Amino acid sequence: MTTFNLADMFEAAVDAFGDREYLVVGDARRTFAEMETRANRLAHFLASQGIGPGDHVGIYSLNSVEWVETAWAVFKLRAVWININYRYVHDELAYLCGNADLVALVHQAEFTPQVAGLLPDLPDLRLVVGVDDGSGVPLGAGTVPYEEALAAGSPERDFARRDPGDHYILYTGGTTGMPKGVVWRHEDVFYALGGGLDPTTNTRVLRPEEMIEKGVNGQVTLLPIAPLMHGATQWSVMGQSFVGNRTVLVPKFEPHEVWRLVEGEKVNSVMITGDAMGKPLIETLDEPDASYDLSSLLAVTSSAALFSAPVKDEFFRHLPNIVIIDAIGSSESGNNGMATLVKGGTAMKSGPTVNLLGDTVVFDEDLRPVAPGSGVIGKIARSGDIPVGYYNDPVKTAEVFVTVDGTRYVMPGDFATVEEDGSITLLGRGSVSINSGGEKIFPEEVESAVRSHPDVFDAIVVGAPDERWGQQVAAIIQPRGPTVPSLEAVQAHCREHIAGYKVPRQLHVVETIVRSPSGKPDYRWAADVVAGDAAETDHGGARTSTGS
Repeated sequence: MTTFNLADMFEAAVDAFGDREYLVVGDARRTFAEMETRANRLAHFLASQGIGPGDHVGIYSLNSVEWVETAWAVFKLRAVWININYRYVHDELAYLCGNADLVALVHQAEFTPQVAGLLPDLPDLRLVVGVDDGSGVPLGAGTVPYEEALAAGSPERDFARRDPGDHYILYTGGTTGMPKGVVWRHEDVFYALGGGLDPTTNTRVLRPEEMIEKGVNGQVTLLPIAPLMHGATQWSVMGQSFVGNRTVLVPKFEPHEVWRLVEGEKVNSVMITGDAMGKPLIETLDEPDASYDLSSLLAVTSSAALFSAPVKDEFFRHLPNIVIIDAIGSSESGNNGMATLVKGGTAMKSGPTVNLLGDTVVFDEDLRPVAPGSGVIGKIARSGDIPVGYYNDPVKTAEVFVTVDGTRYVMPGDFATVEEDGSITLLGRGSVSINSGGEKIFPEEVESAVRSHPDVFDAIVVGAPDERWGQQVAAIIQPRGPTVPSLEAVQAHCREHIAGYKVPRQLHVVETIVRSPSGKPDYRWAADVVAGDAAETDHGGARTSTGS
């Protein structure tokens, strides 16, 4: 019997679409049936090592077929897989793995030295499995080679009955603080992120079998560019499998490789994380030798980071027949809203304006719904299909999950306004907002203005201490070429797009803007640059200018 358990739903897809190709990563390809068989083998091996319901298994790897096989294997056992950010250094890794209570770890061979450094601090970790990735790095002592683990396990699907209340955990954060694990029930996260709520009609799937019915008439190919450790790509791989679709992944983001895959694999939809991926992708098409057949591409979806109007316009210049989808949400709330844009409709206010999904609302400071058209800035909240809380963090759980008039909401800190028609305009995350003389300034809006300067390739904006105003706006830029714009030039350009009090008062120039692999801004790094620590990083020193 199929339930709204993620493993149950994947197995139903295997039964319906077994011969369809499911996953492509580099030279590796898996049909639904092949993925099922290999996941079953790994699941049986893990079970033979004592891994069972509720146990936490870490996945520490770049995008690979083994990442996805491990994910399904763990869910088949009613265990929980834990996504690990491969950019983390020792202290961050030790915190995450310790906080997550790992009992097993599957890792890419490349990360063997980091794993060796973690083991003394993880006494409960009783199993390590290593994936040969061609790096030539030998696996550590006692590590079980991945293919040997699969060879030792049965290919049969003979697992215990599962429950829609089984847990899925998504570790998030790390740009402004240590990572935190968001705990979801399978059924809730299916509705919030996995396709259980139709974004075009806002209607709910009532039976698991409806997902199969949606996929019987054809297959769509998707290319989510972010790493699998990022929730958006996880949910492309999982949610799209329920309707029989095909996913293509890249181990690491490289613009030309993305366009080669769109052409070669006939990709229909590309998912990016805002300008950080969108800008280099579209500028690649302006290169003299760039020539790709992109006729299969129908849509570009962006989530998790600002996708500015100028960059959208460039996509439409090169690809006039696509649609662009802006999606907003978070690891804690799922998909809160979407908007579909066509050529000529990219104009933005302070941020993306989207139609609400699910039980999403914007609350003011008194936890009352913001009236449409009032101009009041509030926080996005969602009820209904929401997480259980943060793993091993009751204090943060109590802070973010609130009860209003008897209804439980999650309110992770995203600010928005409500337009007259009931749509919402996202402003940004309160934890990184800048308070200058009592005015709240959201970095994303300023970043969009700065990045639109012709001599700026990328930018991050943070607050810098100011004796008079408390904070002032500081912009960190990566120039497009040899021409470095002055602070005055950036200010003049920004005044054409944003209010004067939001214009940067400091300009820091670096060789490379540091972002997470998913494209999210690294605001901790940016704060260090502004504080004068950039000279101690591997990215070169910062040149700074200040003005009024």
